[in-house]
Amino acid sequence: MKPYRDFSDFLAGHFKRKMQKLSIDAGFSCPNRDGTKGRGGCTYCNNASFSPSYCRSTAGQSVSSQIEDGRRFFGKKYPDMGYLAYFQSYTNTHSGDEDRLMDLYREACSAEGVEGVIIGTRPDCISDSLLRRLGELPWAMMEYGAESSHDATLQRVNRCHTWAETADAVIRTAHAGLPVGLHLIMGLPGETTGMMLETIRRVNDLPVDTIKIHQLQLLRGTRMAADVERGLYDVTRFTAEQYASLCAEIVRQLRPDIAIERFVSQAPPDMLIYPRWGLKNYQFTELVKKLLL
Repeated sequence: MKPYRDFSDFLAGHFKRKMQKLSIDAGFSCPNRDGTKGRGGCTYCNNASFSPSYCRSTAGQSVSSQIEDGRRFFGKKYPDMGYLAYFQSYTNTHSGDEDRLMDLYREACSAEGVEGVIIGTRPDCISDSLLRRLGELPWAMMEYGAESSHDATLQRVNRCHTWAETADAVIRTAHAGLPVGLHLIMGLPGETTGMMLETIRRVNDLPVDTIKIHQLQLLRGTRMAADVERGLYDVTRFTAEQYASLCAEIVRQLRPDIAIERFVSQAPPDMLIYPRWGLKNYQFTELVKKLLL
C-alpha cells in the first residue's frame, strides 16, 4: 500500500491510460520581470534550470512543434502513452489577450495524443473569464506557484503576490470546476521548519487536488546566489536525510486526498550550487517512503 496519494493516482481518476506531461515554452514572461508588478523576477529563479532536456532549445518553436519533439522523446519507450501539454515556463496566463491564450491551448489539445493541458501560472494572473473559457477544452488543470503561505517570505524573494491571492485563485478555480495544484518550495530564506509545516496546514484548508514540493536550490546566475555569496543571508542547508524527514512529516500532516507529485527537483549540475546530494529523484522518494512505512 502506498504511504500517500501520488500524481499517477490523481491522473488515473481522470484518464483511462497512462499520461505523460510534455513541457511547453509558449514565450511568456512574468509580471515581476516585465514591470507589471516588479523587476528582476524571483530571487531564486533561473528558468532554464527546470526545463527538460528535450525542450531546452525551443525558442521560436510553435506549440505543435514542441509537442512533436516531446512525443518523439517519450514515444519510443512508451508507445501507448497519452499526453498532457504542460505550459511550464514563466507565467502562462500573463497576457491581456485571452483569445490568444485560448488559441495556444487549443493548438496543444489538437496535437496527436494530447488529451488536455496543465497551465503553470501565478495566482495573481488568472481571471474568472479565462477560468470559464478553459472549461471549453477537453481537460484543463491549473498549477499555481504559491511557494509559501508566509507573506514576509514572498516579499523577501520578490514574488510580488500574497498568500491571500493564492487562496482566492484556488477557490475560484475549484468553483469553475477545474482541478488545481500548488507548487511549494521548502527552505526559502528565513523560514523555519514550523513555518513550512504551517504552509502545509494552510493548504489543507483549500480545495487543492495536488501539490508539487521541492527543496530550495541555490542556482548560479540568480540574485539569491549573489546575496548569499555577499553574506547578506544564508539558506537552510538540509542534508538529504534531514529533508527526507521533513517530507515525511509533510505527508503525515497533509490532507490524505491531496496527491503529491514530487518531493525534489534536480537542476542541471552546471547551474547548481546547493544541494548536491548525489541522489536521483526516485532514490530520494524511496528515502521518504522508508520513513513512512
